[in-house]
Amino acid sequence: MTIVGRFHRHDESEHGHGHGPDAPVGDHSGYATGTDRIEILERIFDENDHTADANRRDFDQADVLAVNLMSSPGAGKTALLRETLLRLRDRLRVGIIEGDIETSIDADRLTGLGAEIALLNTANGFGGECHLDAPMVRSALSRLPLSNLDLVIVENVGNLVCPAEFHVGEHNRAMVYAITEGEEKPLKYPVMFRSVDLVLVNKVDLLPHLEFSIEDFYRNLRNVNPRVEVIETSARNGAGLDLWCSWLTARHAELAAARARPASAARISPSVSPHG
Repeated sequence: MTIVGRFHRHDESEHGHGHGPDAPVGDHSGYATGTDRIEILERIFDENDHTADANRRDFDQADVLAVNLMSSPGAGKTALLRETLLRLRDRLRVGIIEGDIETSIDADRLTGLGAEIALLNTANGFGGECHLDAPMVRSALSRLPLSNLDLVIVENVGNLVCPAEFHVGEHNRAMVYAITEGEEKPLKYPVMFRSVDLVLVNKVDLLPHLEFSIEDFYRNLRNVNPRVEVIETSARNGAGLDLWCSWLTARHAELAAARARPASAARISPSVSPHG
């Protein structure tokens, strides 16, 4: 049986079903969870997690670091990736799994910059999903020469909800947040901001032109994820891109060092789970 649609897996407090004095504000009456729905969700996520483990094994066997890069539409992921590839091409061998519902527009923008690219359109046999999951990513791995790569970046479908809930076999998670989105986004989309290791605060070149309080944004972010790393970036003027590339090379070096240790200590898990 094939099931297509949006599915979410969190504990009750995550969605604010509690009714005590500290319960989140908002109408959650439409979010009813029944036994049948729970059983379906368990099957979907069990299959995804099993395949994510297989993807991780393939990355590990090839000595590849995998990073899941997420954002809302228009936050600037692809523009940042273009600049990233230009800076990394003499340092790391990079593959990109490019996720979009339709078109090859973003994949085309990354072509010719030294990376191996595998395009995933979720409309092609995946139901037009608003995220990439582990089976989708697995279908793209056969089109990447993993043994000749050091780093694979999964550019997820632009969405601040569903991508956070599906592990794809990555070692680390990062997200691109654009300051044009408003200071409140960590509070409105806490699952995404809580699930990542790094937030790239993007388009900071626009700060002088916006009524945006970066202090308020950081306060909201720390309320949701106090341990997250942050780098302020701009693909337009290059701000923060060297730091971002250094973050990637450091994660690659850490993973290589971990793999050199005994097998019992070599496995690195994402530092934050989207499922608690």
